[in-house]
Amino acid sequence: MNYKIAPSILNADFWNLEKEIKAVQCGGADFLHLDVIDGQFAPSISFGPTVIESIRKHCHLVFDVHLMIHEPGKYIPDFVNAGADIITIHAEGNYHLHRLVHQIKSDNKKAGVALNPATPISAIQYLINDLDMVLVMTVNPGFGGQPFIPNVLPKISELKELIEKKNAKVDIEVDGGITPAEAKMCADAGANVFVVGSYIFKNKAFDDKKRAVETIREALCAI
Repeated sequence: MNYKIAPSILNADFWNLEKEIKAVQCGGADFLHLDVIDGQFAPSISFGPTVIESIRKHCHLVFDVHLMIHEPGKYIPDFVNAGADIITIHAEGNYHLHRLVHQIKSDNKKAGVALNPATPISAIQYLINDLDMVLVMTVNPGFGGQPFIPNVLPKISELKELIEKKNAKVDIEVDGGITPAEAKMCADAGANVFVVGSYIFKNKAFDDKKRAVETIREALCAI
């Protein structure tokens, strides 16, 4: 299995953001996960396309942009222009999900759909062959540092079965409370992309963010 690690900068030190991003790049990160929160769809407010555009000029990682915002269709062009490689929108509240997915793909970007912990897989079963990625939220969206919700593990397995049944080529991403132990459990259930935030950027056990990324990789390689 080709596992991918996606550090989330939501809990990074923005005073030293360049240093922190360079550290995770050196640690072997595959994606940079960029959580865009508007304070309405989910609590808290993060950042927008201007910040992403400034990072894009200096970072070679795949930009995995997770839109936790109302009416994302209005802003998809802004994130395309800012340098997003993957744009993920939520199933919840987006009544024209098919249209939004194809809006993203029409700009030659990969399209993902995120599912909150209480949202069933059935919300995207008729869309699965149009997607590049499904993001299974393992916490409720809005804040970093929340504990992993283990009841979501069967949903990852159910999603994996659906993908195989439909012969779809879709990555399964997990986001929320991911440490080496949780990464291993999610991988066993079928996930292959792991968003890691607090474990990397808020963990006092690691002065070196590079080493934090490496410990996630080591856990996955041990499977």
